[in-house]
Amino acid sequence: MLTFDHDILVSGGGVAGLAAAAVFGAAGFSVLCVDPTAPITERDAEGSDLRTTAFLQPSQSLLEQAGIWARLKDHAAPLQVMRIVDAGGVVAEPRLVKNFNAADISEKPFGWNLPNWLLRRELLARLTELPNVEFRPGVGTTSLFTRASEARVGLSDGSRPRVRLVIAADGRASPMREAAGINVKTTRYGQKALAFAVLHPIPHENVSTEIHRAGGPFTLVPLPDWQGLPSSAVVWMETGPEALRLAELPCDAFEEALNYRSCLLFGPLTLVSRRTVWPIISQQAERMSSERLALMAEAAHVVPPIGAQGLNMSLMDLKLLVDLAVSNPTELGSRGMLDTYHRKRHGEVTARVTGIDLLNRASMAASQPMRDLRAKGLDAIYSLGPVRKTMMQLGLGARG
Repeated sequence: MLTFDHDILVSGGGVAGLAAAAVFGAAGFSVLCVDPTAPITERDAEGSDLRTTAFLQPSQSLLEQAGIWARLKDHAAPLQVMRIVDAGGVVAEPRLVKNFNAADISEKPFGWNLPNWLLRRELLARLTELPNVEFRPGVGTTSLFTRASEARVGLSDGSRPRVRLVIAADGRASPMREAAGINVKTTRYGQKALAFAVLHPIPHENVSTEIHRAGGPFTLVPLPDWQGLPSSAVVWMETGPEALRLAELPCDAFEEALNYRSCLLFGPLTLVSRRTVWPIISQQAERMSSERLALMAEAAHVVPPIGAQGLNMSLMDLKLLVDLAVSNPTELGSRGMLDTYHRKRHGEVTARVTGIDLLNRASMAASQPMRDLRAKGLDAIYSLGPVRKTMMQLGLGARG
């Protein structure tokens, strides 16, 4: 009879990887999670991830079941309304404003927004409460050897743990995906996103606001008050050269550009964090699984930051994996389990990657006729009540 060092090895210690370790640990499986870089868990530390994640309702339920949400809820800003603003006219000012209110489909908000650096901090704290979970920061994966009955993973500390299942949550350049020989399709848009935090005099009232003009959406996502003032996280998507130019502007010049792009919907915005820059791509693996290996999160799919879909897609990967594992623990990592995982997730992921790609291309529109067409499309969707509700339900992760 085979003996294993752990049930599961999670490659990757980002938000998705730490969540996977916590969820499987809470379900009773023994887990080893590794990452070559130690997580940065302080807001103002060099290299901290200033992006935020909006956990939509299905993701929040998963975290609650795993005992994680109790650590997060007091830090989270609820997202009650998703507001889309078209400012694509000749003058940079709102010409069309549409509110998608969660009350139309649910008694709960659409989701809850949290900073990524804080998520890492609280997920790590949750792992310390789980005696069957081990986290090794500073240790990466170097090789993968699989058979029908087991996987052996070479680690940079020289060890080769034997496990039943490897979960690749190790990013868009996933070493475990590469080791398994799974190909990916990548789409590059020539865009980058700036991520930072701001203060503003007008309260956000739990409204997430996405402003469309050209280059990509400019999104303000509610955060809890900071230093006694309303605060939001901003993701500002632009062409690559323009994003880099903006990132290097002196603070006063940056704030001037920032306030022009925001249409002053929340009054003058004040920068209160570093500016970080991220490349924007779409990417999808040709398969979600291989022998004894499951891909999830950015190892499996990458999408532009539109509609809070990125990490929520990742957590739906995780939900299916843990549901399959719990329903038949003896089949953990088996071909049958992983083929089912691929079959149930790959088509849905493909549809979402395709849909978000189309939305991003529409948001990039620079010519005035294309901007006008985008505004007409938004108005048409909003005006049809059943279509509007269906779009909101799909945004939450419901299947169409």
